[in-house]
Amino acid sequence: MSISDYIVVVSGLPRSGTSLMMQMLDAGGMPLLVDHERKPDEDNPKGYYEFEKVKEIEYDSSWLDQAKGKAVKIVSPLLQHLKIGDNYRYKIIFMQRDLDEVLASQKKMAQRLKKQEDSVDDRILKQNYIKHLEEIEDWLEKQKNIEVLCVKYTDVLSHPDIVADEVCSFLGIDLNREAMTKVVDPSLYRQKSSGAEEKPIEAAQQDEADREVIMNRLKDLGYL
Repeated sequence: MSISDYIVVVSGLPRSGTSLMMQMLDAGGMPLLVDHERKPDEDNPKGYYEFEKVKEIEYDSSWLDQAKGKAVKIVSPLLQHLKIGDNYRYKIIFMQRDLDEVLASQKKMAQRLKKQEDSVDDRILKQNYIKHLEEIEDWLEKQKNIEVLCVKYTDVLSHPDIVADEVCSFLGIDLNREAMTKVVDPSLYRQKSSGAEEKPIEAAQQDEADREVIMNRLKDLGYL
């Protein structure tokens, strides 16, 4: 099978490096499904590389047919709304980043967008993200038509050439690796983990992620 038979999905939590990976694919020559309705800003000065209809995937996923042979960004809380069947095959590049860094970046972005102090408790949100990532990993492993490449955000910044090679090998296509490497700008790595020991989460550990908490955060960040 060729890459034209697949939908390439760049996924992960919001602020985990998904836009950076889309930039790399774009520079390498991979066709993208984007509309650029969401403009670059101080949080993503090089652009978001999003497709607005992704926000409606829970209710309308007919646009997925447009994505075959292309790459589209879909944040991980929306992945389970993908069409699953013999007519749909996916290669998912799943971005991974330190959760404390993700939370810090999301908080800053939410405050800027809402023009007010973020009221979400980081510890509760982190607990839900941990459960969500466990659930989505389990779900992905059960899907016979989905292949997954996990990429660490720090690896992209420190060894973009190696990551570019891994991505090309995973996709089975020869993209412009030099161009992919050049778009990586380590100066945009602004929310770094302090490494400080965090306080224990006081709320009881739940068996499943609280979807409402996660979806509210997506709305705060403009992903819904």
